[in-house]
Amino acid sequence: MTTFVEKIKESAAYLNTFIKEKPEIGLILGSGLGELADEIEGAAKIPYEDIPNFPVSTVEGHAGQLVIGQLQGKTVVAMQGRFHYYEGYPLEQVTFPVRVMKELGVQLLFVTNACGGMNKSFQPGDLMIITDHLNMTGVNPLIGPNAPELGPRFPDMSQAYTKKYVDLALETAKSLEIKVQQGVYAGVSGPTYMTGAELIMLRNLGGDVVGMSTVPEVIVASHAGLDVLGISCVTDMAIGEEIAGITHEEVMEVATRTKPLFIKLVKELVAKAKPE
Repeated sequence: MTTFVEKIKESAAYLNTFIKEKPEIGLILGSGLGELADEIEGAAKIPYEDIPNFPVSTVEGHAGQLVIGQLQGKTVVAMQGRFHYYEGYPLEQVTFPVRVMKELGVQLLFVTNACGGMNKSFQPGDLMIITDHLNMTGVNPLIGPNAPELGPRFPDMSQAYTKKYVDLALETAKSLEIKVQQGVYAGVSGPTYMTGAELIMLRNLGGDVVGMSTVPEVIVASHAGLDVLGISCVTDMAIGEEIAGITHEEVMEVATRTKPLFIKLVKELVAKAKPE
């Protein structure tokens, strides 16, 4: 039987047939934000269903392909659409692309998402630089046997979001005159949006925004020794005392409206980043 590590190597070997230069930066592009991948030059676009061992994205608004090429002078590999626990995939599969990125040579992972704002000082359309997270999913992608070649049995998560890249993002946003927030991302399993009581609980625990992705990928990236920068797009306000309901279509509309600023910020960060 093929082992998990062998599956990672098999996927990477297939993707290496499309790669001219080893990628330095990985990008996971969330809801409504996938257009950034269209700006990658000399791009190889590989549908997820063509990649050995990859799951397939089922969420509306996610293109479902890996895009490899040049962005701002850096070789990048971008997920145009991600996988979610709520789609029914085990977290080992949800996070599998991060393992493959590491195998391909990626050293820095940019993770983006659409989220609900629980911090009352935020507003729809804000971008938030993630400084930390709350794993409220009830699961962890590292549960099960640990392969030492992938990372340690008990990884330290105290610096999961690399401080130098958080600082770089804040400085870059200021130089571009893009208003950004910073704070804690509360990750939940979904697919339901939260009740008012749940939102109040998460805010009282320290969450500034809430979403259904990102946390599993960041845990695996940290386990693999990657630097991480996370950016959230606040698509709606999720204030427990004032909850009015939200639809996926409304989330997508705000994400699409915020897209130009998001793309501008991420492109500049890719240009300035120096993966080590």
